Amino acid sequence: MKAHGDYIMPDNVPANEFLNLEGDKISTSRNWAVWLHEYLADFPGKQDVLRYVLTAAAPETKDNDFTWDDFQARNNNELVAILGNFVNRAMVLTHKYFDGVIPTMGQLTDYDRQTLNEFKDVKQTLSDNIEGFHFREALKDAMNLARIGNKYLADTEPWKLAKTDMARVETILHVALQICANLAIAFEPFLPFSALKLRKMLGMGEVRWDKLGDIDILAAGAAIQKPELLFEKMPDEAIQPQKDRLERIKQENILKNFKPQPVAQECTYDDFMKLDIRVGKVVECEKVKKAKKLLKFRIDDGMGGRTIVSGIALYYQPEDLIGKEVCFIANFPPRPLMGIESQGMILSAEDADGRLVVIGPTGVVRPGVQVK
Repeated sequence: MKAHGDYIMPDNVPANEFLNLEGDKISTSRNWAVWLHEYLADFPGKQDVLRYVLTAAAPETKDNDFTWDDFQARNNNELVAILGNFVNRAMVLTHKYFDGVIPTMGQLTDYDRQTLNEFKDVKQTLSDNIEGFHFREALKDAMNLARIGNKYLADTEPWKLAKTDMARVETILHVALQICANLAIAFEPFLPFSALKLRKMLGMGEVRWDKLGDIDILAAGAAIQKPELLFEKMPDEAIQPQKDRLERIKQENILKNFKPQPVAQECTYDDFMKLDIRVGKVVECEKVKKAKKLLKFRIDDGMGGRTIVSGIALYYQPEDLIGKEVCFIANFPPRPLMGIESQGMILSAEDADGRLVVIGPTGVVRPGVQVK
């Protein structure tokens, strides 16, 4: 191909490691995936959030994990609290003090120049990382620009200076808006929809990448639009259905791929007969305090009754078991459980998904009869 001369040969073949989903390998055959059409239906208008999280979690140097908790945290703590917060504050203050008109830039202080120099340094590393196919690091660089802007507003406090030095406020907000314009350029490769929305709010139009780092992108005297939130916080209620869906798929896969455990070591009939298995009727049932897995049973065993503690609280409500007939081992020695003497063991079957199902006779029998 090289000898042919008409082909452009690759100079770099970037490759990533594996991206897992909630601790398990992504598999379309097992439906263990985040399907794009379902995501867009569940999170309309939030394409950029997924782009951001996938880039931030890209397995560039080692395997990484996509989780819905991380998705929510990155949206709320980074896109909303850092990037969106800075842009919104800068634009809201401009409308409050200057009716949405970009103020002029007056005399720069040493801190102003320091901030703008930090900005130019980040620009270089961002460009280098993109050209070197280190997109995760490039995204961090872009977010660092927003952090610089947030710190600049927090340190200069234009809302306090507005009472005494409006000329200084003009300069501060001019610099802040120029930072916003730079953010619209820096985030365009990663958040194209949000970057376009920001450009429209700032009245920028099309801006070339080589303008990144400049402080004259926006012209003083131009008007900006009313600010709209670039990102919205995602509450737990928006994320929980996604977790529930994956948990449901996980259980479906477990059941679909179930294989019985190998048969245990052989035992004799005499071994079996050592177990005194009886049928009893549940008279009372309640949860054991400070033990989420335990239920306390009062069993009518035909011999005066007994108390048994069983670890099935995750699978049954106590009231659903009252009146049911269950099988239990009657000749186990009593033992204390959470301060309660348990006089036997209720028998349960463990399903493929780990769910416990209490075993009992299919017909009505008298309490205390033996299972043979």
